Amino acid sequence: MVCFRLTPVPGLELVLLCLVLGAARSYALELNLTNSEKATCLYAKWQMNFTIQYETTNKTNKTVTISDLGSVTYNGSSCGDDHNGPKIAVQFRSGFSWIVNFTKKAPNYFIDSILFSYNTSDNTAFPDAKDKGIVTVGDSVAVRIPLNDIFRCNSLLTYENDDVVQHYWSILVQAFVQNGTVSRKEFLCEEDKSSTTVAPIIHTTVPSPTTTPTPKEKPEVGNYSVSKGNSTCLLATMGLQLNITQDKVASVININPNTTGFTGSCQPKTAQLRLNNSVIKYLDFVFAVKNENRFYLKEVNASIDLANGSVFSIANTSLSYWDAPLGSSYMCNKEQTVSVSGTFQINTFGLRVQPFNVKEGVYSTAEECSADSDLNFLIPVAVGVALGFLIIVVFISYMIGRRKSRTGYQSV
Repeated sequence: MVCFRLTPVPGLELVLLCLVLGAARSYALELNLTNSEKATCLYAKWQMNFTIQYETTNKTNKTVTISDLGSVTYNGSSCGDDHNGPKIAVQFRSGFSWIVNFTKKAPNYFIDSILFSYNTSDNTAFPDAKDKGIVTVGDSVAVRIPLNDIFRCNSLLTYENDDVVQHYWSILVQAFVQNGTVSRKEFLCEEDKSSTTVAPIIHTTVPSPTTTPTPKEKPEVGNYSVSKGNSTCLLATMGLQLNITQDKVASVININPNTTGFTGSCQPKTAQLRLNNSVIKYLDFVFAVKNENRFYLKEVNASIDLANGSVFSIANTSLSYWDAPLGSSYMCNKEQTVSVSGTFQINTFGLRVQPFNVKEGVYSTAEECSADSDLNFLIPVAVGVALGFLIIVVFISYMIGRRKSRTGYQSV
């Protein structure tokens, strides 16, 4: 954890409380913005990353994920005045900027819009980019919040605009702070409101620095789905076993689908499934489209309460699992491991997922994992070998019988 103070902007004091580097180098920013009287006018804490697709000089499309913001400045951030509302302005890396604007109309205030800019002239971030220059995308989010309430959203919020996908989660923000005191009254986003609070899951914990305990029983396979409008847009069937190591203590959690809530969202090129209960604050599976014709598991984000009272949080935005053609599903009946990091692995059982192009709420034809394919291949091979052996035995028996028959005739 790194804490530091930035140079004040004239007329206000800007204090960056803490900058926490996540497991996937995704940033958690906590910001306290004060006015000239040293009173808090805006408080914000959030995590974010960006996925950008661009065209290369070879006329192919390439995708990059920006999760490590590098050196960050906050020039232009403001408490607002009689003519302009508050805003947070963030500059990072080479030519990247992010601005969120707030407005007020009593009895509410609004997270009004988000502007994100990036520079494809940065050869480090965008190698072999065909077009060079600054690109800006804007999203009008219009999130309405009661005045003097603090907005909370643990769920993953996704905004897709042209070639840019923006991800935000673990959000805590209040603009127009009254009397310099941040409110304790929370206003939840719709995604968090739809989450279900359920009974806790039993942990299996052992004090071992190197060995991860394994429950005797496999996790129960559950069915999950996400809808968009009146149609199902994502299907998932899987048994999940979480393997966590923190502070040299290994924990294993079998997720019980009967006591687990689920929600999510579907976009043209991304889809998200979120699981939650009283132990798992959130477990997100984020899928993406690649090469316009295939999908894969790209991200896993999680925040989990452990038995010792600590919280295990992790995010990995550069995974590559469960790859299958669009219009089909991915299936793996055998046990499979998704390695999110060295301290977090997910074992899946009876897995089948289809995050895109779901028709009539049922799975399309499945592409099987290599483990299942190898098993299916061995069955006909074994049958063929057995039949071949049987034919050889019959043939040899026939030849022996024929020779004995000839020998008998010569004796006569």
